[in-house]
Amino acid sequence: MICADIIGERSRLSPDRLAVVDVATGARLSYREMDRRAAACARVWLYELGLKPGDRIGVLSGNRLEFLDAFFAAAKSGIILVPLGTRLTAAELAVIVSDCGLSALMYGVEHTVTVREVASRADVGHRVALDEDGTGDDFKWGVLLASIGEGEHVPPVCRPDDPYCLLYTSGTTGRPKGVMTPHRMVAWNAYNTVACWQLSEDDVSPIFTPLYHAGGLGAFLMPILLAGGTIVLHREFDSSEVWRAIEEEHCTVVLGVPTIWKMLADAPEFKTAEIGSVRWFISGGAPMPRHLVDVYRERGIVMRQGYGLTEVGVNCFAMSDDEAWAKAGSIGRPLMFTEARVVDEGGQVLGPDEIGELCFRGPHVSTGYWNNPAATAEALDKDGWFHTGDMARRDRDGFFYIAGRAKDMFISGGVNVYPAEIENVLLQHPSLADAAVVGVPHATWGEVGVAFVVSAEGTEVTAADLDRFVGDRLARYKIPKEFCVVDVLPRTPYGKVVKGELVEQWKKEQEN
Repeated sequence: MICADIIGERSRLSPDRLAVVDVATGARLSYREMDRRAAACARVWLYELGLKPGDRIGVLSGNRLEFLDAFFAAAKSGIILVPLGTRLTAAELAVIVSDCGLSALMYGVEHTVTVREVASRADVGHRVALDEDGTGDDFKWGVLLASIGEGEHVPPVCRPDDPYCLLYTSGTTGRPKGVMTPHRMVAWNAYNTVACWQLSEDDVSPIFTPLYHAGGLGAFLMPILLAGGTIVLHREFDSSEVWRAIEEEHCTVVLGVPTIWKMLADAPEFKTAEIGSVRWFISGGAPMPRHLVDVYRERGIVMRQGYGLTEVGVNCFAMSDDEAWAKAGSIGRPLMFTEARVVDEGGQVLGPDEIGELCFRGPHVSTGYWNNPAATAEALDKDGWFHTGDMARRDRDGFFYIAGRAKDMFISGGVNVYPAEIENVLLQHPSLADAAVVGVPHATWGEVGVAFVVSAEGTEVTAADLDRFVGDRLARYKIPKEFCVVDVLPRTPYGKVVKGELVEQWKKEQEN
């Protein structure tokens, strides 16, 4: 039976190997120590808080060891973990809490005020302060741990399709949905990533993206630990701290999103950091601009691009170092036993280089959305194919390329236009630091593109200049009809542009 208690299994095989380095505290913990922490956490949930398998427990916290304890404890206890986004408002969190029905909520002291407000709007169950200076009548995590004392590990009770965690989508296009992530999905993602990305016990990887996101938990955390490697845990992203950790801990593989790779490349340490230990970096979360790949290539760093969704696993493709250069812009070939295809609106499989919707089938696919059978039926068809809503193409060598979200695509004069293609061209302009393209209504063409751009520091750019730049590289119908210079683009915590906000901003400007 597939078991997601990866920390327990690895502790049994290599208990004394270094599992986690916590940058904030300096703690260096072995697999045995991490497994004991997870078991203690599970026992607190079951025997102190009185939770039972199938109950939901939320975590509202930045990256910290207790967050890892909770994630690993979910594998041992059968209690379903609900990581909560720390950037969400109390109103947004209350919607999620009401949807999933929490029996308990663990939180960091920095979120005390938010938790009080959430609790006034929805039932959060037991409130557990992770820090000693928590207030009121809430349980204190340290006191609970001391009360539970030493004891035997909680025996595994989980079946492959039991929910491991509920990972709520960002909600950039509507009400957040809780993705039911089963135990076999977590385990399969880890095994397949280790095999296809060729990870080993010698790999060391920093995690500075939020642990409440699927990428933070699944992209490298579980695969690296399954392989017996080491995770370097950062409380938050800081470019200087990350470069320092890469040097001092001899990191070998690093995951980030395009926004982070841009900030790391702009950091003063980029040109001087010791990178001899690095095997490769990988970008996910959003399409990686070609020019940024070249920036890292000039530094001697292999930059791969990955792809995944919360609903289908955060690692779905792989490529070699040589292929990362030869097929720059591609997300690679599907992992083993991962069925991927590109289909038209009628569900017919398309040929090479035809753009359609990317679909997946396999053991890495989630079981659907919590309390939302309609959304589940819409995404998962009768044959088990998950429809991602992402537009993609496959070349004749079997490499896949993302063209953008289906909802991002707009039709101008009867022709499909994919914003990601235009954005990649804009980001090659030396005076631009960021760019996003959206489709807006137009009386003649139906829809046209509007580009929102951020100028690079110390530079200025004009609409005429950008029009010429794009016009030299793309067909005329793809050129945005407007260029709006803004200070910053609205993004989710994981780097995706919130294009709905840009459309609303454009509409308000038209009204004025």
